[in-house]
Amino acid sequence: MSNNKNSRIEIEVELDEQKHPENIKWKANNNGTEMNQNAKAMLLSFFDRDSLETMKIDLWTNDLQVNEMDRFVFHTMRAIGETYFKATKNNQLANDFQRFVHYFGEQTEIIPKGEN
Repeated sequence: MSNNKNSRIEIEVELDEQKHPENIKWKANNNGTEMNQNAKAMLLSFFDRDSLETMKIDLWTNDLQVNEMDRFVFHTMRAIGETYFKATKNNQLANDFQRFVHYFGEQTEIIPKGEN
């Protein structure tokens, strides 16, 4: 008998007449705790075991503002840099990546220029 645990993530995308995302809802069940969330945007990537290619889904709702997309991309890139470092321990590239993320944050005015 297997002791493996499972976790389920469900994504529901409601489309408008032009088949553009109108609402994005997701829920996850982990350790008996269920989360139900609404979102304006999502990025989902899978690294294929056989082809070694990345398959991705990028969606955003029509009411997502440019400054919200800037913030979403900033936080996503910051998290990718942290994930990259955890997985590879390549401090040099992770730091270089985070410097770009900081630059992006300044250019989009998510963080004040000159703030560390």
